[in-house]
Amino acid sequence: MRAVVLSGGLTHDFPATTSCLAELLAPLGVEVEVHEGTAGVDSALLALPRADLLVVNALRWTMTGPGVPDRYREKAGEEGASPSDAARAAFDAHLARGGGVLAMHTAALCFDDWPGWADALGARWVWGHSQHPPLGPVVDVSVTGDDALVHGVDCFSLVDEVYGDMELADDLDPLLAAPQPGPDGRVMPLFWAREHGGGRVVYDALGHHPPSYAVREHAEIVTRAARWALGG
Repeated sequence: MRAVVLSGGLTHDFPATTSCLAELLAPLGVEVEVHEGTAGVDSALLALPRADLLVVNALRWTMTGPGVPDRYREKAGEEGASPSDAARAAFDAHLARGGGVLAMHTAALCFDDWPGWADALGARWVWGHSQHPPLGPVVDVSVTGDDALVHGVDCFSLVDEVYGDMELADDLDPLLAAPQPGPDGRVMPLFWAREHGGGRVVYDALGHHPPSYAVREHAEIVTRAARWALGG
């Protein structure tokens, strides 16, 4: 089996976390092909005809939409990216033939001008509304659904970011949730799996840095997610 991995972008150590993902995929017999840089957006998606799984561990978006902070907007010419029509069609075809998608952490921020991506993921980051507290301890990550992907997993803690106030699909069935650090402690959904367009899609809002993948429970869930997305 083969996984195409889109990796890279600002404010995260994507080479390190992509390496963590590759280590988790290896025991499943998955060969990893990594695509980086802004050109990697198209090259990864156009490589999907020879892949079983698309992994998006990246922060690639136009950087010019409403509400985008100036610190990103001023780098749009260098770091901004948008999939071509051919790349979007390749993604749709991947799903239609039963292909899998494993979307990690910042994947919900990616491809802001492509509604089809948000539809597949079931989530969209809305600049000026969506938010997360600083990287720090996240306690009581708990199972919220009855599914084999999380069956038998105990409540766990890790150091990560809890994304909140994203625009979510009405039919989501979250399998993990955790309270955001802070005085109000609002509980946010963190992980779900869904069938879309003929394929299998998993989104995991955790995975900011390698210590997140070093937590046994989280690594187990990511492994199960990849296996399920691959049709297992």
